[in-house]
Amino acid sequence: MRADATESAAPARGLSRKPFSWTFTTPLYVGSSLNPINSSIIATALVPIATELHVSVGSTATLVSSLYLASAVAQPTAGKLAEVLGARRVFLFGIVLVLLGGVVGGLGQNLAMLTVARVLVGIGTSAAFPCAMVLIRRRAEDAGLDAPPGGVLGGIAIAGMATAAVGPPIGGLLVGAAGWRWAFLINIPVTLIAMVMAVRWLPKDPALDRANRRFRRVADRIDLTGILGFALTMSALVIFLMDLPRVDWTALAVFVLAAVPTVWWELRRAAPFFDFRGLAANGALTRTYLRQGLTLLGTYSVMYGMTQWMEAAHGFSTVTAGLLLLPMGAVSALLSHPLARRNLVRGPLIVSAVSMLIGSAGIMLLTSHSPAIALVLVSLIFGVASATTTVGNQTALYLEAPPDQIGTASGLFRTFGYLGTITSAVIGGIVFRTGVTDHGLHTLGLVLVGAGLAVLLLTVLDRRLMGRHTTN
Repeated sequence: MRADATESAAPARGLSRKPFSWTFTTPLYVGSSLNPINSSIIATALVPIATELHVSVGSTATLVSSLYLASAVAQPTAGKLAEVLGARRVFLFGIVLVLLGGVVGGLGQNLAMLTVARVLVGIGTSAAFPCAMVLIRRRAEDAGLDAPPGGVLGGIAIAGMATAAVGPPIGGLLVGAAGWRWAFLINIPVTLIAMVMAVRWLPKDPALDRANRRFRRVADRIDLTGILGFALTMSALVIFLMDLPRVDWTALAVFVLAAVPTVWWELRRAAPFFDFRGLAANGALTRTYLRQGLTLLGTYSVMYGMTQWMEAAHGFSTVTAGLLLLPMGAVSALLSHPLARRNLVRGPLIVSAVSMLIGSAGIMLLTSHSPAIALVLVSLIFGVASATTTVGNQTALYLEAPPDQIGTASGLFRTFGYLGTITSAVIGGIVFRTGVTDHGLHTLGLVLVGAGLAVLLLTVLDRRLMGRHTTN
């Protein structure tokens, strides 16, 4: 049965005929768009920030890495909290943190304050996607839906991925018209609107009794020790990756020293935060995480690596480079919703892998004399890859994750995506370390061909996907 047909079926348990009405989905879409937009909107503000604060442009990279690090840790944590404390509560708390980050950043007088603001924004925006997936899954179960609500998942896909591509153009317009502080201040009106919508339209969480409100009880249910171990392990890993090709031995040592006891602790827990045994048993979910991370490695390499090359080697302005990549986001948005409504999994994932291979080969053919249309065509191909991977993997996530762990699983899905994003920045720094040249771009393309082949193998050899041309 098609998802749209399923959603119009008779309601269950007293829900309206349209369980996923616009009043329910709109705050989820707005909230889910905050993280990717904030991830990319800062790009055009780094040089003005460095100039006004009298710091080097290189030191402002901490504003990018701090949000990535905070998001990589906070996504699954927010998902776990949503499962235990209530998705609406965690969603609203996240919005408050984003609002606070917008105020701190807008008033910030030094790089330290701006870094704190980006951490607040990273943690706050990380709540939206896992909370949205918890709310959507529970609403679908209450409505008695047999198939995933494809139209809603498509909207989340657009909000969660396609909006990242509009960040640089929006940032360029805001910074050019009103100054770099508006890269932070823009969060204030958006979060206020999202907060009003969430309070009015999202269903209230069940009341927590006194016992379940006690700190020790909550800490045990969410596995606070496991969360802290995961946070330390992931932070050390991200710092290590960001410093490559220079080896940060301290970060590597912290990673090992944190990872070993964390794994030991999680394997002993009956209900762990990071379920190693569950992931080992659920290979389909693990492969979904890997496909997402590898494909986002390609998408963000184009978004950041090609942008850097277009400006330094091709001579385009920041605004022009951002506009040349805008069609990538447009294609991703246009394709995501109709594909998601059909609940397709294997087909989109194969298209994603093939598109990534074609686009990566195209990168290897570009030179600093290539016409702008050639650059747009390559970005459009990656726009197809972005849409199809998000739709296919997000639907696979919905189907493969245990229903009572959809929040944590959704957060880990985003964490793997951020690892891909961070790795793309590492690879870009390595291939361009002696200068932004055509040779460096071609090396980047070759690396992405390898990643595309890995994605293709993870798809065509996945037996769980072979019977899932659709989920009807």
